[in-house]
This record gives sequence, C-alpha cells and structure tokens, in this order.
Amino acid sequence: MLKACLNGGRGRDEHPGVPVSPAELAADAARCTDLGVAAVHVHPRDTSGVESMAPAAIADAVVAVRAARPGLPVGVSTGAWIEPDPAARVTAVRAWTVLPDFASVNVHEEGAEAVAAALHERGVLVEAGLWTPQAVRAHRAWRVPVGRILVECTPDDPTRALADADAMLALLAPGCPPVLLHGEGAAAWPVLAEAVRRGLDTRIGLEDTLGLPDGAPAPDNAALVAAARALGAR
Repeated sequence: MLKACLNGGRGRDEHPGVPVSPAELAADAARCTDLGVAAVHVHPRDTSGVESMAPAAIADAVVAVRAARPGLPVGVSTGAWIEPDPAARVTAVRAWTVLPDFASVNVHEEGAEAVAAALHERGVLVEAGLWTPQAVRAHRAWRVPVGRILVECTPDDPTRALADADAMLALLAPGCPPVLLHGEGAAAWPVLAEAVRRGLDTRIGLEDTLGLPDGAPAPDNAALVAAARALGAR
C-alpha cells in the first residue's frame, strides 16, 4: 500500500503547496488517489490553522476528503504536540462526531496506550507509530489491538535512518500486523526504496519531504506520489 501524507504539521511558510483547509485536503487527496494511493493521512486544522484533534476539525477534514473520493480510507494523527495532555487526547477521541478510518498513535508518547484504547473502543483502526527500538519493545506490552505498525525512521541522515529501519524491523514479532515503513527529510526516498525492496507498505507526501528523488523541489503532493509510483511503490 502507498499512502499519501498530505500536510503533517507544515505550514505555507515551509511550502506554498501544503494543503491546510478541508477543501485543500480534499482536492489533494483526490489528485493523489487518481495517481494510485490507497489511503491518505492528514493533520486537520482548526479555524485559525492550528493542528487540532477537536471534533469539529476532525469532522470537517474527514467529511471533505470522503466527499471528494468516497471509499478512500482517511486517517489522522494523535501526536502529543497537537494536544500535550494525554487525558485530553482520550477525551477528544471519545468526543469525535465523525470517525476517521484510522489514526496514528506514537508509542513513545505519554498515555499512548490509553489513546489507542479509546480509538479501538470507537472502531478506529490503530496505527502504532514506532520511532525507536525502545518503542518496539514497549509496544510488545500493549493490550490494545493494532491494525498497522508504522516503522518511522526519523533521522534525516539516510544511513542512520536505514540502520534504524533494520533495527526496528528485526525486533518485530512474527505475524505482527502489516508494517508501513517510511522516512523523513533527506532519508524519505532511501527509506521508501527500502520499503519497496522489502515489499512493505510505505508513504510519501509533503509531511515527510519537500523534495523529489533527484533533490529538486517538489511542486506538490501529486508530484511526490508520481515519483514514488515510478520507484515501484504500489
């Protein structure tokens, strides 16, 4: 599976093509879906443009994407930088009026398992985000069912990122949920190529990188998806 990660925490100051509003997210999701992505991951914003887990922000983004491409799985983030209080993250999930298809939970964050439990209780597929070998080990103690494992290589240096990928993948238990492997910044394309080589799910988009494989600036998410497809991501 190739997933498009459309915006993350980026703003227009970093790239003029970053989609922020629900309409912009929907338009980008449609373009990327037409190029072959199987799902999209978005970071909804409130009316002031700030990342939010509030019910209205989640609903507006998810409804807009689904209207543009019915049936396209759409996921959101529950990162602690969006709402630092773990209890508030749980409360937000339980208050959602429109449910995304999936949501990522970073295992290393305080209260992560409780957030994952709230998502599971509401029928939202949990993506467990693993950033380090320590997080892989911590996740083994979770009692919450997980639908997808995200092996997220955060170092910008490709050599370090690929080493992290090897270390984390080696620690995953046999028969674990499907694994999505991705990197960030300068490591985004080398890690994507490694995911393709290993036959793993992966993702690409302006959340992860602003550049194409040849180092040229990416004009938009669609260009990044097209480049990923050319490299064999499916």
